[in-house]
Amino acid sequence: MGTWAASQQIPESQNALPSVDLNDVTIRQIFHLSMGGSTLRVHLSNSFGTEPLHFTSVHIARPLSASSSAIDLASDKVLRFAGSEDVIVPAGAEYISDPINFPAAALSNLAITFHLATAPTQQTGHPGSRATSYYVHGDLVDAASLPDAHKVDHWYQVSGIDVLAPPNGASIVALGDSITDGHASITNGNDRWTDVLAGRLQASSSGQNIGVLNQGIGGNHLLTDGLGPNTLARFDRDVLAQSGVRWLIVFEGVNDLGGLTRNGEVSLAEHSLLVHRILGAYQQLILRAHAHGIRVIGATITPYTGSDYYHPGPRNEADRQEINQWIRTPGNFDAVIDFDKAVRDPQHPDHLLPAYDCGDHLHPSPAGYRIMGEAVPLSLFTH
Repeated sequence: MGTWAASQQIPESQNALPSVDLNDVTIRQIFHLSMGGSTLRVHLSNSFGTEPLHFTSVHIARPLSASSSAIDLASDKVLRFAGSEDVIVPAGAEYISDPINFPAAALSNLAITFHLATAPTQQTGHPGSRATSYYVHGDLVDAASLPDAHKVDHWYQVSGIDVLAPPNGASIVALGDSITDGHASITNGNDRWTDVLAGRLQASSSGQNIGVLNQGIGGNHLLTDGLGPNTLARFDRDVLAQSGVRWLIVFEGVNDLGGLTRNGEVSLAEHSLLVHRILGAYQQLILRAHAHGIRVIGATITPYTGSDYYHPGPRNEADRQEINQWIRTPGNFDAVIDFDKAVRDPQHPDHLLPAYDCGDHLHPSPAGYRIMGEAVPLSLFTH
């Protein structure tokens, strides 16, 4: 079952590593697991690569801290791929390691370190990691620490971690944009709403065998490519291909709504068309998930009036209300999480409550993410 995942995309120019730094490079990255297990496997990704990518060695270990390159050397192990220590991942593909005995506690961190002899022709990664990664020249995959390494708050070439779970194990995929990705959460703090949900599941009597997979991309759209592929285009890779997924939370749409009028107001007909297309996209996601036996939970779109980026007007708010009404209507989604209700200001329901607002009137603060994670009914995830 999946215990950790991140949506892959082509890193934007400001988020990509300089190609010269990726020749003979060791990259160490730290990932926060949801459910635990005694055996795990790692997904390497070359999903957007245009040539085969050679990983000469890949190691896993327990990090000493969420914000340090230091590892517990006694825990360091070599990953193998069809029995070999190296692997060549074809262009556009993902490659899953052989299972390895490596007891990993729920809500613990895992360090994955790999070496590349030559740089990928096109990088694949997840810019919105909110976690620090480390890279240095040379093959130092088993080094106790990388004190002279460059630091960057992005992930590269790793898309998932699975654990061997009991027969009743399952995973939840959270499909979203920057509010799921964790914009304005604390770097290395693991305090996104999905992290809060994972912690609550682990503290419950029935949720300890449930993983939470954060498939949020900052700036993501349902209908158009923004930062990363549009939701419908990435659905197969980020939802259907995930290990053991049983539930899907769909929390998308604010970037489509805000983007409509970011450069000026448009006609009422264009507003109506956008709402129609968003609801059609939701229906497509539901159809495709149901075909694979996945239960789909709709999350209401949170307020963004006052946003410095989108500066929405009354028509945008009316669009949001219409879509949220559809999400809440029984018979559309299989169930509903009312994030709108959880974080809105009761006195000004088109605004985030100030205590839950990071300051840009679009993204929640860490306190807002906590409230969102606590607003998810655990009863949704009964077997």
